[in-house]
Amino acid sequence: MSVEDKLAELGFSVPEVAKPVAAYIPAVLSGNHIYTSGQLPMRSGQLITTGKVGGSVTPEQAVECAQQCALNALAAIKSEIGSLESVKRVVKVVCFVASVPEFTGQPQVANGVSELLGAVFGDAGVHARSAVGVPVLPLDAPVEVELIVEV
Repeated sequence: MSVEDKLAELGFSVPEVAKPVAAYIPAVLSGNHIYTSGQLPMRSGQLITTGKVGGSVTPEQAVECAQQCALNALAAIKSEIGSLESVKRVVKVVCFVASVPEFTGQPQVANGVSELLGAVFGDAGVHARSAVGVPVLPLDAPVEVELIVEV
């Protein structure tokens, strides 16, 4: 079963590549690795929600945002190599969570990315990860995700 078939089975699909909000490109291929730019939870050209996790954004909404960020990162990767079947391994995930100071559930938000990648890529989706709480993200997004994959 292809990566995109597995995504469809989970109720997801690879979107169009999200347009950059500043002066950068969505992903860069260097050697055998693709590095994505930080991906926001954009769907059809709009953020799916804004605000701080633990404030106006619930942890459940943040997990949905993290999943959308992962899908957008996969779209950026696909745009570089043509097919997600060329991904040998997810190497690293960095998940930034804009949250109120007392919120400490960043790892659970990042699990939205990790669990999705594991379900789609199996053992090749197991990765190193950072889950970082920050005071603000671009456009008041609650989550931003970067991926590094080996191809």
